[in-house]
Amino acid sequence: MVNILFCGNKQVFDGMLTCALSILKRTESKEPFTFYCFTMDVYHLREDYLPLTDSQMDFFNKVIREYNPQNKALKIDVTQIYALEFSACPNEDAYCSPYTLIRLFADMVTELPDKVLYLDVDIMFNRDVHLLYDIDISGFEYAAARDHYGKYLINPNYINAGVLLFNLEYMRQTGILKKARTLIKTKKLVFADQSALIRSTTKKKMLPQKFNDQKFLHSHTVVRHFSKRLFWLPFPHTDNIKQWNVSKIHKVFRYYQFDDVLYEYIYLREKFNREVK
Repeated sequence: MVNILFCGNKQVFDGMLTCALSILKRTESKEPFTFYCFTMDVYHLREDYLPLTDSQMDFFNKVIREYNPQNKALKIDVTQIYALEFSACPNEDAYCSPYTLIRLFADMVTELPDKVLYLDVDIMFNRDVHLLYDIDISGFEYAAARDHYGKYLINPNYINAGVLLFNLEYMRQTGILKKARTLIKTKKLVFADQSALIRSTTKKKMLPQKFNDQKFLHSHTVVRHFSKRLFWLPFPHTDNIKQWNVSKIHKVFRYYQFDDVLYEYIYLREKFNREVK
């Protein structure tokens, strides 16, 4: 069983769908997948901060079971945990959204197994997920790759928390996530959960950049992370192009390697829109 963790509100559906399709299409093994989806209702903070819907989860389950009937997706509502842990905390207005904080509840959710791969939803797999998932992380809290910009600007081993291979059994022993939650509750941090996780780490395994390429796509790239990046032309600027922005993936990046995934996504998204009306 391969265990994947997503976190977010109803707006992450496109990312979940494209990321999952890339995993399923690029993986040769017939081993089943379980997708755990942390979500919550914090409408009181912003009107679009609503949880993943049942219709989204039902559709997602239908899609992944076309690849293997044993595949499944589980929605886990962490609204109450969030209210107890982080409500009105200094990082509630995190750089992205409060949904970035909820992966720090992984050790508190008993449904999660001892090993789970956390993924931001703006990620596409270019190669087999087992190249990453099967890495031995015994004796490490987690494995992660360097942040493309942070390794130059902050620290050579500064990690990007968009791809995290969790050893939850060991993390529960060291209390890393409990320490990170304490920091979130007591200190305003520049990168919120990522900063808290890094500060609380006892032992991490550094991965090659190919497991979280945030700027380039090479033939050896396993994970392409479509995070915000700097462009120099036609003038220096940043842009946040996600994989479901298919026309920009073609026009700006000139990527066609994911077309089998993206064209199926377009078909499925239109199908979902018809069915939920």
